[in-house]
Amino acid sequence: MPELPEVEALRDFLVGKIVGHEVVRVLPVAISVLKTYDPPLSAFEGREVTGVRRRGKFLDLAADDGELHLVTHLARAGWLQWKDRLPDGPPRPGGRSPLAMRVALETGEGFDLTEAGTQKRLAVHLVRDPAEVPGIARLGPDPLADDFDVTRFAGLLAGERRQIKGALRDQSLIAGIGNAYSDEILHAAKMSPFKLASSLRPEEVRHLHEALRVTLTEAVERSRGLAAGRLKAEKKSGLRVHGRTGEPCPVCGDTVREVSFSDSSLQYCPTCQTGGKPLADRRLSRLLK
Repeated sequence: MPELPEVEALRDFLVGKIVGHEVVRVLPVAISVLKTYDPPLSAFEGREVTGVRRRGKFLDLAADDGELHLVTHLARAGWLQWKDRLPDGPPRPGGRSPLAMRVALETGEGFDLTEAGTQKRLAVHLVRDPAEVPGIARLGPDPLADDFDVTRFAGLLAGERRQIKGALRDQSLIAGIGNAYSDEILHAAKMSPFKLASSLRPEEVRHLHEALRVTLTEAVERSRGLAAGRLKAEKKSGLRVHGRTGEPCPVCGDTVREVSFSDSSLQYCPTCQTGGKPLADRRLSRLLK
């Protein structure tokens, strides 16, 4: 799933490609992708793109100085594929094609939104105000914002009785962090993913805040300037524990372990994060602290 660093890199990439250009066609291919109907997609056609903004994991393309917003959430298996030259003729719906939507510019360039797999969660909204999108309306603060200091972070965690892994992933608490970067942040902070957020001491909050900011900032910098097609590979190459079950931890050399859930998994290093103790599968027993 694209998270804050990849969506920020896509934003940066699109600013240089589409701002100042006219959208001539917005063509939905998969019916499931479009979540709004008023205004119709055709209302975005003939307008100039005047800005691109990231809102958590959402991409917001603004037209005519914010009169309309084409907002996309790529979900777990969605992606944006830039085309220097779009194919002639409209795309054909149906079949096994991952194509969900095509956006064409007056230059002949444009991009496709695609989604792999059978769980169709890619979402596109055309709205007059981004706050009309439910997922944006409930977003928490952006963790890379200038005012996201340790005091604000501590205030968000105060009274949180959830495990810290779940708290970091909650978009209504902090916007933009998903499964992969929450693993990376907790590894950098040398903290168990199942530690209760409300139990953190002030020095642990400071350490976690620093790990969060550094991990996300470094990931954004690694991705900056890359073409959209290279971002997935860059994300994978930069991860130290997430998706690396069975590999050696790059910090201590211990074997990276995994805890599986019904629809996801987390990875961690026992030596770095849990005092050398493997975590039990949450489906079977409680956390080993």
